[in-house]
Amino acid sequence: MTDNLKDQLRGWFTENLNLKLLSFACALLLYSLVHSAQDAQRAVLANVVVQLPRDTKDRVLVDQAPPQVRLFLRGPTAALDEIRADDLSLEVQLTSTNERSVKLDAKMVHLPASVRIEAFDPGSIALVWEEIITRDVPVQVNWAGVPAPGYVPKGAPIAEPAFVRAHGPKGELENLQYARAAAFELSGLNEGSYPRQLLLDPPPPRVTYERNSVTVTAEITREMSSRPFLRLPVVAVGLTRAKTLPPEVDVRLLCPPEVLRALRPEQVVPRIELRTSAASGSESLPVMVQVDKCDAQITPSTVVVRW
Repeated sequence: MTDNLKDQLRGWFTENLNLKLLSFACALLLYSLVHSAQDAQRAVLANVVVQLPRDTKDRVLVDQAPPQVRLFLRGPTAALDEIRADDLSLEVQLTSTNERSVKLDAKMVHLPASVRIEAFDPGSIALVWEEIITRDVPVQVNWAGVPAPGYVPKGAPIAEPAFVRAHGPKGELENLQYARAAAFELSGLNEGSYPRQLLLDPPPPRVTYERNSVTVTAEITREMSSRPFLRLPVVAVGLTRAKTLPPEVDVRLLCPPEVLRALRPEQVVPRIELRTSAASGSESLPVMVQVDKCDAQITPSTVVVRW
């Protein structure tokens, strides 16, 4: 009895095996076709691509919110599975720079005919426009490196032109403090004037400059040190009996360091030059100090001479 049951079960599985396998494959294919034809829902993110109107010379689009929109799609499962989110975009064609918001429509998205859009999230995008203005922006130049030993820059670098004309959204230009030029390289420079053409750094997004370079001139001079000489007597040249009021002045010398180090106090002589034939009198005269390669600051700069 048991053997008969086993033979019967074996016959169910082995008799007409090829036909049974073919039937099973057909059933799977039929199931797949039916399942793929059924409607399903899928949510995907799509980038918003804004096409600007032709006439935008006076205004510019500075922001759009949101940059992406969620689409709720319905259609056959197979068609939905073939949609790649990276290739999906929502194209918004603007007709005027006065548009503040745009309601989204299914016509803005290219989809297979069997797929439809049930909803957008959000259902519209907001647009922010700004007026385009022109403004002159100061040019900023910075140093890089150091001159040859014993030399220093004389004052700040001078840019020509000192301002560059910029065009762009009003908000961005009002916050733009300067147009930065490339750094002026000082390394190894000796005394002299050095003009160079320097490129401007790229402007902020949506801003343009009327020029992309400026001429920058650097002045290099000898390094100078300062030293005071206090209460030095004033010498009257031309009339030995003359007296000055005050009789002493303070002198500050500005010289190259090596000159100043070798200078002795007796070499610093404040003097006035009196040229007169009068037997007596008084006169206010400037005080002079001459030291080779040095500039002198004298306090007070004039004295009253009596003779």
